[in-house]
Amino acid sequence: MFARQVFRPANTLSKQQHVRRYASDAPKSGGSNGILYTGIALAAVSGGYFYLRRQNPIQGMPLSGEESKTPSGSILPAPKAFTGGEQGFLSLVLAEHEIINHNTKRLKFKLPENDMESGLPVASAVIMKYKGPEMQKPVIRPYTPISDVDQKGFVEFVIKKYPNGPMSEHMHDLEIGQRLDIKGPIPKYQWHANKHEHIAMIAGGTGITPMWQVARHIFKNPEDKTKVTLIFGNIKEEDILLKKEWEELENTYPQRFRAFYTLDQPPESWQGGKGFISKELLKTVLPEPKEGDKIKVFVCGPPGLYKAISGGKKSPSDQGELDGVLKELGYSKDQVYKF
Repeated sequence: MFARQVFRPANTLSKQQHVRRYASDAPKSGGSNGILYTGIALAAVSGGYFYLRRQNPIQGMPLSGEESKTPSGSILPAPKAFTGGEQGFLSLVLAEHEIINHNTKRLKFKLPENDMESGLPVASAVIMKYKGPEMQKPVIRPYTPISDVDQKGFVEFVIKKYPNGPMSEHMHDLEIGQRLDIKGPIPKYQWHANKHEHIAMIAGGTGITPMWQVARHIFKNPEDKTKVTLIFGNIKEEDILLKKEWEELENTYPQRFRAFYTLDQPPESWQGGKGFISKELLKTVLPEPKEGDKIKVFVCGPPGLYKAISGGKKSPSDQGELDGVLKELGYSKDQVYKF
């Protein structure tokens, strides 16, 4: 059984030794990331990513829509919105927005055609561009969609609003019918079914979005038997993004998926982990590093999380050296990927 093989008893969670604060860290403003992400986007391989329709094992997850057919009866893939390469920014209309908590919204943008899919492979991101009337240069930021790769007509994002964050503030101020420039894909970690036997996801705050992109892709594919462990740190319970969706996965696939949540400021009734993601917690719930390339550990979150858990990236294209708790626990650089 999965729980016996992988998860040791978690009775040590209440005795965690804190690594350091990170859940409340906001991303640094400015910087050269915009230029780097733009370069990566221009070099991205154009569309062509799709897979055949299969029975959906998760209730509520959209399946691929009806594909068009040629006169001979062969199935044609749905057109892709984001094709990378020489394609410029797409000006997409905001179709829906939903308040998730005090600083986070879910935004749904309409693709140019109703029968289009995003064309974004798993895992990948996009870059968004905004230039205000008094701004000398546009602001460019990367974001990871949460919508299914073959959802037709729309692409969705979960966006946290940061104080003095020009892009996140602008996105939160968008009204239905207004537009935003979006370009992609920015390729990240290329996934295919059963690439690893077990993956672990260590996330903080909105760093959960690429984790969700990968996880939902795994569990909607009946041929993919990968086991998944999620460790998700936040400040308060209301900050746990996509919690309902993660709980659905855990209830549907109890032998293949487990989630562990830690809160900096937990309510009195909280039964999960308290404090920050610690070395003791990770040692308890992660797959063993001796498993080699059978496992992969994904990390994504604020700068403080990277510093404490894995060490930071040098650039979007350079993972940098492995450091922090994962290095102390014996994992190798090849076993860790920093989104």
